[in-house]
Order: sequence, then C-alpha cells, then structure tokens
Amino acid sequence: MRDHVSDFIHYLIVERGLSTNTVESYKRDLTHYIEFLQKVDQISRINDVQRGNIMGFLIHLKDNGKASATIARHIASIRAFHQFLLREKAAESDPSVHIETPKTERRLPKVLSTKEVEALLDTPERNDAFGIRDKAMLELLYATGIRVSELVNLNLTDVHLSMGFVRCLGKGNKERIIPLGRMANEAVELYLNKGRPVLARGKQPEALFLNHHGNRLSRQGFWKILKQLAQKANINKELTPHTLRHSFATHLLENGADLRAVQEMLGHADISTTQIYTHVSKTRLREIYASFHPRA
Repeated sequence: MRDHVSDFIHYLIVERGLSTNTVESYKRDLTHYIEFLQKVDQISRINDVQRGNIMGFLIHLKDNGKASATIARHIASIRAFHQFLLREKAAESDPSVHIETPKTERRLPKVLSTKEVEALLDTPERNDAFGIRDKAMLELLYATGIRVSELVNLNLTDVHLSMGFVRCLGKGNKERIIPLGRMANEAVELYLNKGRPVLARGKQPEALFLNHHGNRLSRQGFWKILKQLAQKANINKELTPHTLRHSFATHLLENGADLRAVQEMLGHADISTTQIYTHVSKTRLREIYASFHPRA
C-alpha cells in the first residue's frame, strides 16, 4: 500500500503541481492512515479496505484528541487518495464514498490594527543591510498580501519596480501579478541598491531576499526575524507570518476594496475563502461602534 501512496504523491507533484507544503501534508496524513490499516486492522491490500476501516481510523484520531479541522483534513487526504486509485484502476472501489466531513468552526483570522502595522513596519533599523532587508520584506508583505512561502521564493526577475508590480507564483504554480505600493517600492529599491549587494557577498544568487550566508532566506529564518521585530514593536498579539496577509486583506475591505479584487490579489481559487475577511471587517465595525457611539 505504501507503493500506492508513492504513486499518489508523484501524481500530486507532477500532474497537480501542488506546493511542497501541501504535498507533505498529504503524505503525512496518508502515512498515518496506512500505518493504522496495517497495524490495527491487519490489512495489506488496498482492495480489502472497507468503509468501516476508515471510520475506525477517524475514531482513532478523535480518541487521540485531534481537532475537527485535523480530522477533516485527513478525510480530504483519504478521499483524494482513494479516488485517485479508482481512477487509475489500482482499486476496484472507493470505500471513502459517503464519509461525511465533520463541521469545523471557522476561526476568524487574527489581524493587526493599522497602528500596529505601522509600528511593526517602522521597527527595522535601516543602518545596515539586515535592517534594510527586513524593512523591505515587511513592506512587501503588507503591500501585496502574498504568502511567506511566496515571499521567500521571489527571485530578482519577479520584481518590476519601474512598473510597480511583483510577479508571484502561488499554489499550483498559478501566476498572479500584484500592484506594489509606493512605500513598498521605495523600500525594495533601497534594499536592491544598498542591502542586497552586501548580503550577496560577491555571489550572484537569483533569490530576492538573502540570509547572512548570501543564500535564499528560509521561511523559518523569516519567522525568527518577525518574532524579534514584533517584540521590539511591543505587539502583544499572537503574530504569525500569515498575520500581515490577513491584515492586508482586512484593511483593504475596510476601506472599500472590491471583494473580487482582493480574491485575485490573495490568489484564492474560491471567493468563499476570501469572504471570511468580510466577517472580520464587520466584527471590527462593531468594536468601533461599541467604543465610540455615546449610546452603544
């Protein structure tokens, strides 16, 4: 059965073009699933898997304290796996049919206020290459709403300052063009002229943002930088690399941006994913009303 998982993973990479993180998530879920089938149910052939075996695995996840969202993700992985096997005629049936996905509580994303964003963006010291780089990264993230994985994967050729846009490859290698605001443009230009040449250490890397070795900055590297800057800015909220993306979308909608335009800039395939930010905006409006209306 592990060979079937390998074939499925190969399909996700080659034919679906999914991101490394998404593929790893599928692989991790299915590894747990196959291990359960083999060790607990003593199943060695994919055609021997029944609906009851899948339900037993899901109950096992629930008994081990897994959240509804985690169980829902496992179901999605298992369903896609069995559909692939049926389509490729590697299995005679799909035992995942009619297995319901548990309802998950949709959490509103945490966002920063505009004052908090300004404090964070003003935190990097611009007297050395690292500070200039950090300022450029934060300004670019907030200006475009791109994912952190997309940020660190940017190359020099993806940034077009004279025309004011950045080219980004998102999930499924889908390309999107996102406008770059004036302040982000200026910060990136300063980095290209004064910060990056120092960090490159005489090399000619294609990556836009570099670490102290002159190589491409990693997601983990950015995460460490963000935590340090958040502490300096005295931001006490839980802050993740995705928070600036959430803040970008929320602030645009609060200021009257069109939902479809925000969807396109975020690279969401389904507008229902973007609509969660309208709920954030309404929540924010209620907070403002309660704080400032004399009869609230």
